[in-house]
Amino acid sequence: MENEAIIRLTVFLGLFAIFAGLETLAPRRKRTQPRTTRWLTNWVMQIIDTVTLRVLALALPLLAVGAAMDAGQMGWGLFNRIGLPGWTEAVLAILILDFAIWFQHLITHKIPLLWRFHRVHHADRDIDVTTAIRFHPVEIAFSILLKIGLVYLLGPSALAVILFEIILNGTALFNHANIRLPLGLDALVRLALVTPDMHRVHHSIHRAEHDSNYGFALSIWDRIFRTYVAQPQAGHDGMTIGLQWQDDRPSKLGWALSLPFFRK
Repeated sequence: MENEAIIRLTVFLGLFAIFAGLETLAPRRKRTQPRTTRWLTNWVMQIIDTVTLRVLALALPLLAVGAAMDAGQMGWGLFNRIGLPGWTEAVLAILILDFAIWFQHLITHKIPLLWRFHRVHHADRDIDVTTAIRFHPVEIAFSILLKIGLVYLLGPSALAVILFEIILNGTALFNHANIRLPLGLDALVRLALVTPDMHRVHHSIHRAEHDSNYGFALSIWDRIFRTYVAQPQAGHDGMTIGLQWQDDRPSKLGWALSLPFFRK
């Protein structure tokens, strides 16, 4: 769709600036590593991920939005066959895609090969807005292939896919941000959306905690499938973020990219 990439990038950068500003003024937790080094590594990883997607777009040659347009033209997918009203289709598509991301996140913790790549995200010793963009390019490639396949099966409109991508990216920035919500507001927001305090539990070094709270946008899936943990055992100030065996190397780009291949 025309200007789709510009709209998504504008929303992403705007939200990133807002959350980065908030966590600079009033951070939820004290940092354990210098922010400059971590941010550089996480941003370079995001650039590598973007290049990876561009290469995939040449080879496939469709990504999620293009797949939705292609499915619409070919009449493929569930929604292209049952003819729901536009708003109903969009809501259902967003719910199904969000559940798919939740389930994908769960299996990256359960399947050892996938965990080797996903733990690059978890190796960040601090959690802030840049942690939301810290993913190994192999995991990004795997994720987009699953998403394209699901889009062809569902046949949602391109607009629904764009809305979902904006919501997913925005909520990921929000729930990784090192910001403090008032307890009452947090309790209210997490009835629907994953909050920073809720997602921070997922980045704990303790297995029982990082195998919980898999949601990126909606919090309902963790409640339904009983993977919801309200608070970390050690409290948000006392908990340790990251992996049990790590040291200061996660902030180094080379170490992060090579982690899946050299560390069990």
